[in-house]
Amino acid sequence: MTYVGQSTSAAHQQETTPATVKDVIAAYVGLTKPRVIELLLLTTVPVMFFAARGIPALGLVVATVVGGTFSAGSASVFNCVYDRDIDEQMRRTRRRALPRHIVSPRSALVFGFALGILSTVILYVWVNPLSALLSVSANAFYVFGYTMWLKRRTTQNIVWGGLAGCFPALIGWTAVTGQLSWVPVILFAVVFFWTPPHTWALALRYREDYANVDVPMLPVVAPAAEVGRQIVIYSWVMVATSLLLWPVAGTGLVYPIAAAVLGAVFLLEAHRMWGRTKGTESLTEIQPMRLFHSSNLYLSLLFVAVALDPLLTR
Repeated sequence: MTYVGQSTSAAHQQETTPATVKDVIAAYVGLTKPRVIELLLLTTVPVMFFAARGIPALGLVVATVVGGTFSAGSASVFNCVYDRDIDEQMRRTRRRALPRHIVSPRSALVFGFALGILSTVILYVWVNPLSALLSVSANAFYVFGYTMWLKRRTTQNIVWGGLAGCFPALIGWTAVTGQLSWVPVILFAVVFFWTPPHTWALALRYREDYANVDVPMLPVVAPAAEVGRQIVIYSWVMVATSLLLWPVAGTGLVYPIAAAVLGAVFLLEAHRMWGRTKGTESLTEIQPMRLFHSSNLYLSLLFVAVALDPLLTR
C-alpha cells in the first residue's frame, strides 16, 4: 500500500520487511495510545488523594490504575480499528500499527476485548461495582458515541466526544468513596471544558490531514480566528469552573492559588494565540502547538494541586 507523501518503493519496503517480536510488542502497546492513558490517569490518581483527604490505600490505587489503564487502552484499540482507513492517510497517524499492517484488525479487536474484560473484572472485584460501571460507560461512549458517530459527522465531535475523557475524575472519586458527589462532577467539568482548547490546537496544526479525510474538526471548517475565539471562550469557562472546587469542596489555599495562577497563564497563552490568528492562516505564525503543550502542562499541574491540597493543609 502506498501512503500519502511516500514513494511506492518505500511503501513496498515497509510492507515486505518482516516485523520483529519487539516491533509487534511495540505495535500492540501503541494501539493503546499510552500518552492518552497518561493524561487519563493524571485525572484519576490525584482525585483519589483528594477523596481520601490524604494518601489512599496503595492496593486500591494499584487496582484503579491497572483497571483504568486497561479500560482506556481497550477504547483506544477499538478507535484504532475503526479509524484505520483514515489513519492510513494522515501524516500524524499513518505509522500506527494497523496502517503499517504489523497487527491485523482481527487481532486488534481480540486485544481490545481482552483489555476491556480484564479492566471490568479488576475494577468490579478489587475496586467497586460503581467504578467498574463508570469505566465501561466511558469506554462505550468513546467507541460508539465519539469514534463511530460524532467524529465524522459534526464540528462538535470533540466537544461532546470529549465526555469520555472526563470519566476518570469520577472513577477516582468513587474508587475511594463508593459514591458520587458534586466534587468529582466539578473536576469532570474542568476536563470537559479543557478538551476543546487542547484538541482544537492540535487539530489546527493538522487541519490539512483532517480535511483530506473529511473529518469536520472545527479548524477544518472555520477560519483560524474563529477557532481562536472558541478556544478563548472555552478556556475562560474552564478556569472559572476550576475555581468552583474551592468553595464546593472546602479546599485549603493550595488548590485555589494554584488554579488561579495556572488559569491566568493558560488564558494569557490562549489570548495570545487568538491574537496571532487575526489576519493570517499561517501555522508558522499562529504556533498552535504552543497552546497544545501549554494545555497538557496546565492540566497536569492543576491535578497535582488537587492531590497536594489535602496533604499540605491538614
